[in-house]
Amino acid sequence: MTEIQRYLAEEVAEDLADGIINRREAIRRLGLLGVTGAAASGMLATFAAGNAVAEPADQVGERSASETNWAPVARESITFAGPRVPLMAAWAPAVKPRGAVLVIHENRGLNEHIRTVAGRFAASGYSALALDLLSEEGGTGAFPGEAEVAAALSRIPPERFVADMKASLTELKRRVRGKKLCAVGYCFGGNMVWRLLTSNEPRLAAGAAYYGPFPEGGTFAGSRAAVLGVYGGLDARVNATRPAARAALEAARLKHELLTFTEADHAFFNDTGARFNAHAATEVWRRTLNWFDAADKRHD
Repeated sequence: MTEIQRYLAEEVAEDLADGIINRREAIRRLGLLGVTGAAASGMLATFAAGNAVAEPADQVGERSASETNWAPVARESITFAGPRVPLMAAWAPAVKPRGAVLVIHENRGLNEHIRTVAGRFAASGYSALALDLLSEEGGTGAFPGEAEVAAALSRIPPERFVADMKASLTELKRRVRGKKLCAVGYCFGGNMVWRLLTSNEPRLAAGAAYYGPFPEGGTFAGSRAAVLGVYGGLDARVNATRPAARAALEAARLKHELLTFTEADHAFFNDTGARFNAHAATEVWRRTLNWFDAADKRHD
């Protein structure tokens, strides 16, 4: 089982343990991911026994907030040149952009929630491109449900995701000339942003990885980005990779901050999900905008 497959399978087990899905659905989703029989039962039993116990977490203090227009900008569906096939995305242009942001979706694919997030960034001064990482498969809409989307993502080598994200940065640079480039990702997308940041990509001024596991052996060679890592204090599974992220960031001497919202769980920013935490989501949105604002690199 690959690193990404294991992460997605553990997502299913955690959803069952938290009562978000039932056992029958968990077994079905694990089967789509290639985890069956004793391996599936063992994984579900481990999480049901309380494997996800929160680790001690840093407290998050207050910081002045960027002004935010909560009404999202309208998005449009676009395609642009990718490494192998045209890539699909949602595009939300800011009226007077002070930067551009690449938005990477959860394991549910490019859905309405992520499109709305792109629109919110645009309303806050960052033209946003939300990439569909299943473009080569016909896009997220080509699959009947979330489980099938996650299974499809699990079968794609991470190198392809990185190449598609780099092509998306090129498209952003073309559309928003002379402004800083940023990236943000959520859950599975958080892992993708970590991978982009550790892929010898010098064009990013800032990156924000929301509760995504840090890739094994990742280093920040070639990166100049200011890095924001976001964690939920109750999310022990992802938090277990936080020390590796911190060590790699310190070794690279990059500007960074690792935020932990003590009472929040995995996926706390998603207001359509069962783990949504309104207070943490509001604060992390402000902190992310402030972080992007403070990154002053320009890439002409």
